[in-house]
Amino acid sequence: MNIVHVVETLDVGGLERVVLSLVSWQLQQGHRSRIVCLFHEGALAGEARASGIEVVSVGKRTGFDWRALRLLRAELSRGRADVVHTHNAVTHYYSALADVGLGLARMVNTRHGMGSLRGSSRLDRLYRTALWRTHAAVSVCSAVQERFVATGVIPANKARVVANGVVMDKILPRHHEAKGALMTQLGRSPTAVVLGTVGRLSPVKDHGNLLLAVRDLKDQGQPVELVVVGDGDTRPALQAQAQSLGLGACVHFLGMRQDVAQLLSAFDVFVLSSISEGYSLALVEAAAAALPIVATRVGGNADIVRDNCNGLLVPAQDHVALAAAIGRLAADATLREQLGQAGREWALKHGTVDAMGAAYQRLYQEPKS
Repeated sequence: MNIVHVVETLDVGGLERVVLSLVSWQLQQGHRSRIVCLFHEGALAGEARASGIEVVSVGKRTGFDWRALRLLRAELSRGRADVVHTHNAVTHYYSALADVGLGLARMVNTRHGMGSLRGSSRLDRLYRTALWRTHAAVSVCSAVQERFVATGVIPANKARVVANGVVMDKILPRHHEAKGALMTQLGRSPTAVVLGTVGRLSPVKDHGNLLLAVRDLKDQGQPVELVVVGDGDTRPALQAQAQSLGLGACVHFLGMRQDVAQLLSAFDVFVLSSISEGYSLALVEAAAAALPIVATRVGGNADIVRDNCNGLLVPAQDHVALAAAIGRLAADATLREQLGQAGREWALKHGTVDAMGAAYQRLYQEPKS
């Protein structure tokens, strides 16, 4: 198959990593698969080329850009794509318009986030119009699909769900040696229960609520340490909050790291305190590392974290419930082990790039209705 993926850019992010993994898998299966960036290439373009992936950019400018549309049309017709796989809304309606008169065999779109709440934005209206030329509109979890169908953005007959997958090769189960090394590096006791979270530091991740939960746990005498991996706009405010709560010594902001897989194996519990999520790759990776998880019951989190099976789900923006769930795991090493192993078994079966790639291949080959 000749497959063209259209993304906005290849800037560093979860969507972009998923696309690189999917294209690499498709190349390994013997397909011709390449990436077209609607805007600029982004930081991951070099990494993509180094792994043998062709990347081009059509350089869309602000507003409607006829030049970019013509270049995109030329890219779609080059080698006559069998499948045009677009990612998110803007790339999709540009690609649908570029395909007019080309009659390409199959057009598939994936929405990687939750979208607008009402489905009435101008972007959603343009996207909805473009779906008449689309075989399938994919959501990355059932909660995303339900929202898009309920708001009328995606017709039910075109709605599909394909979960994102992650590369498992470098993710090892948590182990005491990794934890000991990290605690030595941080100058903290290896007997503490290490809570870890990975992701951008932004309001939607609600790290402030997590800091309140850690404060509650410390007040209760729980020996916990919080390791925050990632960076973003809210970092200065979060660091100031940690100091004001008296948590300066036990909360560690590590910033952006290239060794996340190794860090995961040093945690005892993984925590995600978001107020909104699509399908969190950080949770899939945590499950693969055999980490018991505490996560908020939002978006696609419940597709990954099965309550009392591989983790615990709590309401968003409720630091008391968050602290109670974390405290339950912190006090019970046997429960942490049980939930962690269940999570790794799930991730190795359902959370891999192989599972994602095979699901998309079946979708590409579905009979036309």
